[in-house]
Amino acid sequence: MRKALYLLAALNDRDFEWILKNGKRTQIPVGNTLIIEGQRIDALYIVLAGMFSVSVQAKGGMEIARIGGGEVLGEISFIDSRPPSATVMAQADSAVWVISRSQLNMKLSQDVAFASHFYQAIATFLSDRLRSTVNLLGDNKSSEPVVAEDTQDSLNPQVANKLELAKARLEWLMNQ
Repeated sequence: MRKALYLLAALNDRDFEWILKNGKRTQIPVGNTLIIEGQRIDALYIVLAGMFSVSVQAKGGMEIARIGGGEVLGEISFIDSRPPSATVMAQADSAVWVISRSQLNMKLSQDVAFASHFYQAIATFLSDRLRSTVNLLGDNKSSEPVVAEDTQDSLNPQVANKLELAKARLEWLMNQ
């Protein structure tokens, strides 16, 4: 659950209320593709439930990771405005919280405090992901897809002290 926890821990109550008001829960049936490699996406997604596979054409369409509840999808394309570098498909009936790219861009341009919290969270979890990827590349000798596992010790200290609040916010989204 790390990426969503980073985001939800960084936001204040007003920021979180904006996410609630401007996002919406969407069901993704098993087998449906949420993100297609190379095709622009118009949203940022928080995975609320289910399981998604991540595959890349450079590896012959091979699955490289599995993403479950509490993760964020589309953040790299949101940040660099380029098409996604992977395809994401539902492996089970799933639910995501969808935040429109245009609404999020408008909020970021109009609310400096929100932008600061949002970009700090994104930078923190992308940094954490890079560290994890480097570690996995050195440790993972198999061709099995990577499934991220969280432990209290692996959480970034910036999130650890706000973990309970972030978990409560994620649960609130899941129950909407």
